[in-house]
Amino acid sequence: MTATTGAPGGRDGDCHVTATEARPQGGTAALRRPARGVEWPTLGIAVLAYGLWALGTTWAAALWLPLGIALTAAGAALHASLSHEALHGHPFRSPMANAALVFPVLSLAVPYLRFRDTHLAHHNDAVLTDPYDDPESNYRDPEVWARLSGWQRRVLEANNTLLGRLVLGPVIGQHAFMLSDWQAIRRGDRRVLAGWLLHVPAAALVLWWVAAIGQMPWWAFALATYLSLSLLKIRTFLEHQAHEKARARTVIIEDRGPLALLFLNNNLHVVHHMHPRVPWYRLPALYRANRARYLARNEGYAYPSYASVFARYLTRAKDPVPHPLWPRG
Repeated sequence: MTATTGAPGGRDGDCHVTATEARPQGGTAALRRPARGVEWPTLGIAVLAYGLWALGTTWAAALWLPLGIALTAAGAALHASLSHEALHGHPFRSPMANAALVFPVLSLAVPYLRFRDTHLAHHNDAVLTDPYDDPESNYRDPEVWARLSGWQRRVLEANNTLLGRLVLGPVIGQHAFMLSDWQAIRRGDRRVLAGWLLHVPAAALVLWWVAAIGQMPWWAFALATYLSLSLLKIRTFLEHQAHEKARARTVIIEDRGPLALLFLNNNLHVVHHMHPRVPWYRLPALYRANRARYLARNEGYAYPSYASVFARYLTRAKDPVPHPLWPRG
């Protein structure tokens, strides 16, 4: 999947989903409507996420430490996917109730309020992959890239392979995120500061559990937490590509295996971006009912499974680090 020429985010009529474009055909209006009442499948995922993590840090760790690490990592990664659902308005109508459901930040890395603010900003399709305006972009401004040292370029180039993203991605992403937030706090951004202050008790609750109830050593918990962030990097690795048309920047991965469940069907990323209020458990049916339309919309930026992604990009860069369509035309 290579980038085409042109200016990303250009005001060419492709940047925003119109009412007509966002309305799939085939009688799927019920699937697209926001769920009413409590969404029990999402509450079930909450039970599963916390259950896996609790078992991993206690009984499984005592039984066999590798099993404990695996379950703890899976639980934390699933909790992060649940947090993504929460910020989009699931499973409750109340934003406060949704935030409370995911309050203990099992992966420790990103405060919920900061995740909410940056991710909702990312949903502006007009700026997807923008090195400055898209908070989740891995592209760099070519002028910034030209000023980097040789070792910095090699690290970022390795990070653009799937193997590199798994090994280096969590620390690279965390460093960039925290540096940006620290600079914002120094400029006086109170909302960013509030996000981190609220994160203190959320992280403290997790650390208290590990210290007081958990049965795994701290190094194993740290490894499990890092592995959970690595798992999430599989999902985000090629979610978006540089493309002159905003509608063609978002991927579809037609996977129905364990990773699709772990990511709560966010592998059908075009469907999620077009219908961000649709709960995770409706996305597959919505996609199946309108598959040709979604594939036409993103101009075929799709893969049959995560296995195919691993086969193609494990040691091969998916695209260059400097944004190939920058600067804007």
